[in-house]
Amino acid sequence: MSKESDDELTNALFGEIQIILSEKRTALSFLRTGIAVFVLPLSVLSALIATSRYYEFAAVKHLIVPLLILCACLVLLATYLVVRAVIRIHRYDKVISRIKQKHSILNEFLN
Repeated sequence: MSKESDDELTNALFGEIQIILSEKRTALSFLRTGIAVFVLPLSVLSALIATSRYYEFAAVKHLIVPLLILCACLVLLATYLVVRAVIRIHRYDKVISRIKQKHSILNEFLN
């Protein structure tokens, strides 16, 4: 292979790696968002527990039950975001390692 074709292949590989890494950054932002969404119900529930001596559950049941349902939905959303992000991060890592195995020229740059 000529020097020009080696350079073109290297540039194409680096472009592909950059795209995969940008997708990985997006997955990491989904992970960060999922963790942030998960914190909201925890803080609401801890505030309810901390102030529980100031109210009776039977008197405010019509307010607490919808709030608990909303918190459960937020926990489900957060779980979905975190699991989806972790799966995608692992998939991108596998793709990058396959590219590194196939093209040994990248090993010196991607270790």
